[in-house]
Amino acid sequence: MKNVVLLGSTGSIGTSSIKVAEDLPEHIRLVGLAAGGNADLLLEQARRHTPEAVCLHDPAKAEVLRGQLKGSAEVWSGAEGLIKLATLPSADIILIAIVGTAGLQPALAAIRAGKDIAVASKEILVMAGETIMAEARAHGVKVLAVDSEHSAIFQCLEDKPGSSVRNLWLTASGGPFRTTPKAEFESITVERALKHPSWVMGRKITIDSATLFNKGLEMIEARWLFDIEMPRVQVVVHPQSIVHSMVEFVDGSMLAQLSTPDMCLPIQYALTHPHRVGSARVQTNLAKLGTLTFEEPDEDRFPALGLARRAGGTGGTLPAVLNAANEVAVESFINRRLSFPGISTTVRRVMDAHQVVDRPSFDQILEADRWARSEASAVASG
Repeated sequence: MKNVVLLGSTGSIGTSSIKVAEDLPEHIRLVGLAAGGNADLLLEQARRHTPEAVCLHDPAKAEVLRGQLKGSAEVWSGAEGLIKLATLPSADIILIAIVGTAGLQPALAAIRAGKDIAVASKEILVMAGETIMAEARAHGVKVLAVDSEHSAIFQCLEDKPGSSVRNLWLTASGGPFRTTPKAEFESITVERALKHPSWVMGRKITIDSATLFNKGLEMIEARWLFDIEMPRVQVVVHPQSIVHSMVEFVDGSMLAQLSTPDMCLPIQYALTHPHRVGSARVQTNLAKLGTLTFEEPDEDRFPALGLARRAGGTGGTLPAVLNAANEVAVESFINRRLSFPGISTTVRRVMDAHQVVDRPSFDQILEADRWARSEASAVASG
């Protein structure tokens, strides 16, 4: 039995994690739940799973929730509440599925409290991967991947040394514009960009999949998670999204992890690791699938990959700047203030203007994030 704290329980990853817990009641117990603003769904989850404690971002909503739960669970709020949940004494593992920078401090607090963490929030490893992994090593805890791509690599590596790896291969579906001519990119609408061919996800990550920024962020995550230099982190387009990622070893062998697309599988693997537990949720019929294809990514049409490789290779505060600038640019696109190709253009201009700080402190990372958001807002509106 694993005692799990789930930060971000009402989002896409969070609700999938709830399904996994309900599939495996003899293996997973939810002892803590946190949500941003969806108090109604958090109340429903708390009544169903009876956690020790819950947290809402808004103190006023938390006070209402406290009355509704009538003492059946501790009710906390804000950043302080997240830290208390992340360090809950009974917890074995903290699954962090909070979008944005809000997951950074709970991640560090959990690690310093000796808790394993499962990371579904890209910002944690993109912005502060070097710090997070160093802290994890110092405190003897695991950082487990929840992204399907990193989970696939983790399963293929199985503690093999980095010296045995030639390349890590992240697969990308190619998004909805894989075959769209570059000349048409200026006319791409928000509605078209939100129609992903393989996955059902939130707005931000769906737009990131359309630009391939999602894959670029995953390259940086992989660099830190697996301690592999950026030149050995590769991307291949795989439209069927069945091969979730691959490891190429120095002798030329390749191992891949395959399954039909379902986020419940990597979530379950992270929460039950190092064991595999039976579940009928994911079924894969290769004969029915028939054909799996692979293509080179087009970095001319999708410059996000090159920008991410530059940020990950440079390191310091530049990955945090790339991440923050992209968040602002995506929001500007969704609000129809920026064109689809304008997302990448904005990120490049902000990166070009940034003075990189090497080996930054946590405060310097957050300052770079704030600076990049302000700069990107100015670029996007100008």
